[in-house]
Amino acid sequence: MKPFLSSVFSFRILFFFILFISSSVFAQETSVTVKIINQKREPVSFATIRIANRLDSATVYTKAADSSGKAIFIVKSGQYSISITTVNYQPLEKGATITGNQASFTYQLEPAGKTMDAAIVVAKRPLMKQEDDKTIVDPENLVASSTSGFEVIEKTPGLFIDQDGNIYISSFTPATVQVNGRDLKMSAADVATMLKSFPPNAVAKIEIVRTPSASQDASGSGGIVNIVLKKGFKIGTTGSISAGMQQGTYGNQFIGFSINNNDGKKSSYINANVARRNNYEIINSSRIFATDTTLHQLAFTKYPASAYFTSYGFTNELSKKWVLDFAGSITLNDFKNSSENNNKIQKISTDQQLSSNINRTSNDGSALIFSNGLSIKKKIDSLGSEWNNDIYYSWSKNNTAQDFATNYYTPFIVTTGGNGVSNNKRGLLTLQSDLKLKLKKKVKLEAGVKSSILSFNSVTNFNKIDITGNSSKDASRTSTFNYDENINAAYLQSSKTFGKDIVLKTGLRLENTNMVGKQIIPGDTSFSIHRTDLFPYVYLSKNLMKIAGYDLRAYLVYRRSISRPAYEQLNPFPKYVDQYLSDIGNPSLRPQFTQNYEANISVDERPIFAVGLNNTKDIFSQVTYQADTSAALAYRTFDNLGKNKEWYFRGLGALPPGGRYFLVAGAQYNYNIYDGVYENKPLSFRKGTWTFFTYQTFKIDKKSVITLNGFIRLKGQQQLYEIGTFGMLNTSINRRFLKEKLVVTLSLNDMFFSNKINFTLNQGSINASGLRYNDTRRFGINLRYNFGIKKKEDNNSMFNTESPANN
Repeated sequence: MKPFLSSVFSFRILFFFILFISSSVFAQETSVTVKIINQKREPVSFATIRIANRLDSATVYTKAADSSGKAIFIVKSGQYSISITTVNYQPLEKGATITGNQASFTYQLEPAGKTMDAAIVVAKRPLMKQEDDKTIVDPENLVASSTSGFEVIEKTPGLFIDQDGNIYISSFTPATVQVNGRDLKMSAADVATMLKSFPPNAVAKIEIVRTPSASQDASGSGGIVNIVLKKGFKIGTTGSISAGMQQGTYGNQFIGFSINNNDGKKSSYINANVARRNNYEIINSSRIFATDTTLHQLAFTKYPASAYFTSYGFTNELSKKWVLDFAGSITLNDFKNSSENNNKIQKISTDQQLSSNINRTSNDGSALIFSNGLSIKKKIDSLGSEWNNDIYYSWSKNNTAQDFATNYYTPFIVTTGGNGVSNNKRGLLTLQSDLKLKLKKKVKLEAGVKSSILSFNSVTNFNKIDITGNSSKDASRTSTFNYDENINAAYLQSSKTFGKDIVLKTGLRLENTNMVGKQIIPGDTSFSIHRTDLFPYVYLSKNLMKIAGYDLRAYLVYRRSISRPAYEQLNPFPKYVDQYLSDIGNPSLRPQFTQNYEANISVDERPIFAVGLNNTKDIFSQVTYQADTSAALAYRTFDNLGKNKEWYFRGLGALPPGGRYFLVAGAQYNYNIYDGVYENKPLSFRKGTWTFFTYQTFKIDKKSVITLNGFIRLKGQQQLYEIGTFGMLNTSINRRFLKEKLVVTLSLNDMFFSNKINFTLNQGSINASGLRYNDTRRFGINLRYNFGIKKKEDNNSMFNTESPANN
């Protein structure tokens, strides 16, 4: 299989190379850059640009400008008409003569009057768009059928979230999650909790970066998912009011509002949301821990919680060159979880029951997250050169009170239990300065420095109650752990456009890592990591040809990246799960390094094909070891067991837009070649996994749309676990009322209740299997009323779907 995959990859590279060479014959065509600015010479993002040949009415090119207000067209020389439309600005139409000598046009748009708020025009907005080295997803239709930001991510085509909250893109290594371009430095569970507190319509866009450039942190071997929240940017006062609910076995409800104000130089916004949510999780598992003995466990956990979220910010244009931006958010989660775990130990040969008991646990706690960021940007010139300085601080506090009890029924009846409190605090400060210079001869230079300081403190105090009813300190659950991390980085990156359309970008990032952990109670088990590493980056792209009027562009990307162990993976204190299982960190865990290679193709800036390789050494593997003290006791930890080569193929296609039915469908194949050592014995496997996903809409009439989205993952490998086939199919219907301002959506999530994961772990001395699922099949209704909001014009382009422009 390995030679076959190598041959396929070599063939793909040869194919790209031939296309690169053959496309050079289109010498009569010219690369034209159209830039859109406003009266303050700021870029106007995502404007619709239409170029029509005056002598040939069939020759029309349509694109949306990127976030810097630019769009690049490949056209033949001649006379053209250029029309530009976007929200909050008056339409513009100009004539242009395009020759080989005139390759750039800049147009200034005039603001639309405030009285235009009632004007409503239907838009066809790009669902997915490739912009440089990232894919931008417009979540508008996904928002309509979701009750939280977490659900929006779940329904995004091509993204996958496991039941622990990890988000995956192409690799089986979890992606780094950012909010507004800033790293969170949180565990997957904490990130999931925060995203569940976000109102769904707070998400403006989702940026997916599979291979981050040198300007991004090197800790992105699984890619980066950046969730960009909405800010106030429209002239005048605008906003929306939203409410919704979902009902499965339990129910979720939310209500919120957003208000934006913009007078041209100053803008401000505030969003607020209150949510009640409830969910359950069932894990049914069996583990053989002796020759003829099995442990059966059936765990039911209920997760009721209340979430309160508010975000706020303002932007102030201090002068023509200086812009000040401030943004912050406050998230509060109150929860009261309860779980019941039925345990039975029995002989396999005779079915004799040796032991039976029930563990009951309740957790009553809260999590508060407070984040603020301040940036000041200087516009150096009209070409787009700028200097940006950013300071960001995030503070969080988690408090939990726990009561637990175990009732034994076999071989004797007795009850034990206890209680305790767990408190942890986390503070993160980042300082960053970035300089971008756009020079002559299509050269762009980028340089920057960044320093992040993370401090984490965890204190747990527990008491246990024995069979006589006496209370004493529980040393197995009591600990104090401090962790400090400082990462300092500097990067230099340059890009140049050669000829008409070949873009080469190279960069180098240096990161200095300092990690210090100290367990004070029950004993000193300090550890420290100090290292400095270099991370190169290379990016090459070129327009290949035109197919049916669409630009075909190829990309080649390389990046070295690192995954550092988080503090919960390093903390050596055992975290009690039940009397049969504990989680424990590994202070000797080393960072894992990955070489990322990817070749991909986009059509009219819409990604359609990618093939790549992630070559990882010292890979983190979540392992389960049997304890030396008891055959019934096991502990989960992380270890650097070996190396892994992960090949992946990704394809995406769509029906041409313009009709009532629109479809995007994709497939991804991951093939892992793992070689390592487990319990001092060789461990290797070769395993492939297919994932299929789709997003579809059907326009019933001008005001009603049906959507269908979902995924299915065929059985394969997830680290050392073998996973069965599972998936999820969602549907919704929305209709607009009251002059298009009220949107009502009915939804059904996981309609076939198929998001159930069968797992098997058969490595070394561990032989376990089970089934895991939660309350995912839900019916819902969402209402959203928009005021003072206009909508864009049509933009017929591949991977577009009709939706309101309600940002």
